[in-house]
Amino acid sequence: MAVMKKHFLLSLGIIILLLIIDQAVKIWVKTSFHYSDPSIPLIGQWFRLNYVENQGMAFGATLGGGMWGKLLLSVFRVVAISFIGYYIYKRIRNGASKEFIIVASLVLAGAIGNLLDSMFYDFIFEFDACVPFNHLDGSGIVATCEIFGYVDEIEVRHQGFLFGNVVDMFQFYVSWPSWVPWLGGSQVFPAVWNVADGAISVGVIYVLFRQKHFFPKEA
Repeated sequence: MAVMKKHFLLSLGIIILLLIIDQAVKIWVKTSFHYSDPSIPLIGQWFRLNYVENQGMAFGATLGGGMWGKLLLSVFRVVAISFIGYYIYKRIRNGASKEFIIVASLVLAGAIGNLLDSMFYDFIFEFDACVPFNHLDGSGIVATCEIFGYVDEIEVRHQGFLFGNVVDMFQFYVSWPSWVPWLGGSQVFPAVWNVADGAISVGVIYVLFRQKHFFPKEA
């Protein structure tokens, strides 16, 4: 019983710590940088801070466009988080190893971190219809913007609970060697990501490498 309690506290501690770090970085980036600012080197020239926002999920992936695509994505997040949370709870009760609890908690924390953006950021931060991150062709919501001295009507995304953008900021600037067929000169991993995306990726990749240990087949 004592071990089970320690494992529950371990999982909760990892989730809370990662959420604090993820949201602190996102809020700092969102309040300190402008979308037109150039990227900033963090480690040499290959790892940079590049402030963007996306209307999708991890690494900017989406489930279709428009209001229904965004809503479906947010509902999918809620369902996935509920399932992962319940699964971790069951595994802890069944004596899961500390190693599994840590990596599963990384995935859960990352999923929650990106969901928080969609849930609350439209209520916390002022919506700027002229920022490209908020443009969405076909939405039917028209706003008037002044761009480079010209006034134009722009279609923007829906706003409110579960419709907020996800803030991203980290990017690898590493290109394939020129001699690599088809890929030569292009970026190895062009997506911009955040702490939550990183936690999800580390957790999932680790589980894949250790799946035989975490999910042993019965004789």
